[in-house]
Amino acid sequence: MNAALMATNLEIASKIATIVNLFKFEFPDAKSDLKPWTNDPETMELVDPDSIDIGFHFPGVSKSWQSRSLLIQIRFYQDPMNDMRRAIGVEIAGFSHNGEQWRLSTVDNWNCVGISQPSSEKSEKLKKFCRQILEVFNS
Repeated sequence: MNAALMATNLEIASKIATIVNLFKFEFPDAKSDLKPWTNDPETMELVDPDSIDIGFHFPGVSKSWQSRSLLIQIRFYQDPMNDMRRAIGVEIAGFSHNGEQWRLSTVDNWNCVGISQPSSEKSEKLKKFCRQILEVFNS
């Protein structure tokens, strides 16, 4: 779900802002997009209502990123027993004009897989960023 729609209270809005700032601190040339999904019925049917989705766009295709845009999906689980909502994983996908180039999932083995992959330096920074995301939403 678009991050802009999920920021329904001060706590969630602050956590989303923290995530954006953490990413921009590490990658200052990125532009954030709190509405990466279009708001049409077909797209909304495909969007996970238990995620917060944020896009980041770079000013051109980067060889070290092997992409121009990133989609970050923070996945949540609502525990019915204690009504707690926990971040259970992060998925990041890199896109170019040719579509998805690579994907990193914290649910799987924390490795980038795909047609082409970001440099090992960028990959390690993304893993660190994923750990920070989970920490922000689960503290």
